[in-house]
Amino acid sequence: MTSFAESIDRVTADELRARGGWKWGKGGPGVIGAFVAEMDFGAAPPVEAALREVIGRAEFGYLSERAVTEMATACAAWQQDRYGWTVDPERIRPLPDVITGLGAAIRVFSRPGSPVIVPTPAYMPFLTYPQSLDREIIQVPMATGGGRHHLDLDGIDAAFKRGGHLLILCNPANPVGRVYTREELAAVADVVDANGGLVYADEVHAPLIYPGGAHIPYASLSAVTAGHTVTGTAASKGWNLPGLKCAQLLLSSDRDAAVWAERGSTFEHGASTPGVWATVAAYRDGGPWLDEVVGYLDGSRTLLERLLAEYLPEVGYRPPEGTYLAWLDCRALFAERGHPVAERPAVPEETGVPGTSPADFFLAKAQVMLTDGAACGEAGRGHVRLNFATPRPILTEIVQRLAAAAASR
Repeated sequence: MTSFAESIDRVTADELRARGGWKWGKGGPGVIGAFVAEMDFGAAPPVEAALREVIGRAEFGYLSERAVTEMATACAAWQQDRYGWTVDPERIRPLPDVITGLGAAIRVFSRPGSPVIVPTPAYMPFLTYPQSLDREIIQVPMATGGGRHHLDLDGIDAAFKRGGHLLILCNPANPVGRVYTREELAAVADVVDANGGLVYADEVHAPLIYPGGAHIPYASLSAVTAGHTVTGTAASKGWNLPGLKCAQLLLSSDRDAAVWAERGSTFEHGASTPGVWATVAAYRDGGPWLDEVVGYLDGSRTLLERLLAEYLPEVGYRPPEGTYLAWLDCRALFAERGHPVAERPAVPEETGVPGTSPADFFLAKAQVMLTDGAACGEAGRGHVRLNFATPRPILTEIVQRLAAAAASR
């Protein structure tokens, strides 16, 4: 009998390109897509079955209350069973994605015109989407003591005192892979509460936690955090469903639930009927498949560590505690030949590659598409984000391509 890992490792790059998705099509022929956060592992059998049932019923109309109720019930059960957080299903509302939830947090709950506080490096839309709503961004670079990223509490406090009102708290953290401890989250809560602030807790990567870690929903810490938080989550990352457009907004205070009942309905439009039923199946019956995925990714994050040590020892990397995203520090690599990245963030001229980042260089010279770290905030310059949720033979080829490109400079 073929194991889960064996079945994944048999999938080729040509097969992935033939699926026609953005990840493998954006870069063009021959390019390996390792940028956007989606997995190359197909779908969980319960999700496939649920989608076939939707087709069989021809349920392609507008989202029904029955489907919303089933989704909320399944999500609440998942939160209780996996994280010990009791959430009233009536407080769980449908969204098309968690960024729509961020927009709702900004427009419905935050003080009009107030800046949005973003610890960096950050998921790229955290830095662009609030600006599209005419909100200033206050970047708060994380500290990096002991090789791990830590939230800068003094910096967050200062950002609130500059007029910031809403803090985006991404946990597990995209792109650096941190899974915050209860003590870290409690310290954040103290700062938020002292400043009368709000939190948008993006917990979309919560299903993807490696051994030794545990996801703690921020709003579950206390009555205080429940009162100043709205939470966005989804099955989209854990079960690879981003194209089905379904997420959940969890409202943990009476006040916010009342406000949402008056003003939130427009943000719920866009959650798709097939996506809602796929989400129900993922939360109810997709746990065993998810566990196999996390086990595979656990092996891949350590494989990446070995590959980098062998082929690109100049690149800094710490295996993430959650997510399938690797945060690679390329500053030493591109600081060779007298070009310190801190002073000169551009790719060295002698490569002959136009552009301003390691990501540009690797796309042109290695045909691997990565996320530019600078897109994750000023703290990300000189870094790249690599998605390792791909078959391990392809992950090996990615690192070998990067190393060959670096050696050719």
